[in-house]
Amino acid sequence: MSIRLVRRCMFVSLALAGLLATPCFAHRNDFERTYPLQPGGTFELQNVNGTVEVQGWDRPEVEIRATKTAKTSRSDLDRVHIDVNARPDAISVVTQYPQDEGVEVAVDYTIRLPHTARVEHIGTINGTLRISGVDTLRDLHTVNGNIEVYDGGGTVRARTTNGDVYLELARFRSTDEANAETTNGSLQLAVPSDTQAQLEALSLNGEFRTELPMVLESSLVPREVRGKLGNGGGSIRLRTVNGGIRVVTLRSSV
Repeated sequence: MSIRLVRRCMFVSLALAGLLATPCFAHRNDFERTYPLQPGGTFELQNVNGTVEVQGWDRPEVEIRATKTAKTSRSDLDRVHIDVNARPDAISVVTQYPQDEGVEVAVDYTIRLPHTARVEHIGTINGTLRISGVDTLRDLHTVNGNIEVYDGGGTVRARTTNGDVYLELARFRSTDEANAETTNGSLQLAVPSDTQAQLEALSLNGEFRTELPMVLESSLVPREVRGKLGNGGGSIRLRTVNGGIRVVTLRSSV
């Protein structure tokens, strides 16, 4: 069974487990808007409770779809606002919760934006971030949730506290940088077999494994490894406290 198929099966299992563990939300409200964004324009989004899924596309616009769900009271939906500040060169989305008041509302986002957009920040506190087909991801941040990047490239920075990080970098140039950090979780990096990169991996309580040939420059096995993939190039840094680190060969899907 291929790594990609195993990964997909794993994500389906995790999704089903999440559905069983998630409280039943009785009330919902949908939000949908589309805004133009010029080539190289920036995008950022800040959420609190809920997943964020982003997919790159060829259109010069950003489509924002969100679903607000409330556990107990429909009136809670109106107390949580989705604020969008849209300009031709920059779009910012913020989920606003009432201050000093507790409301059991989750907001799940599905975003489509140009492949060439520069994602300055996407964050949530409780939820998974899943990004596909975008090259510039300057800051991805969650506290309780996984971070998954597919068909990525360019600059990537991903940080979580309680969750796993999966980076699939289909394109990685000598000027690119990739950073992934977690405290309680594992890290997996998938790159083409001919990737040229300077790699640093640090795992305090876990093992480091790689499928790609690596020229070691220094090593404090099993905690810290520094070396080159190929002849070296762009910088890749992977760090976790409680979890393992794996570097695998990116295989094309059939």
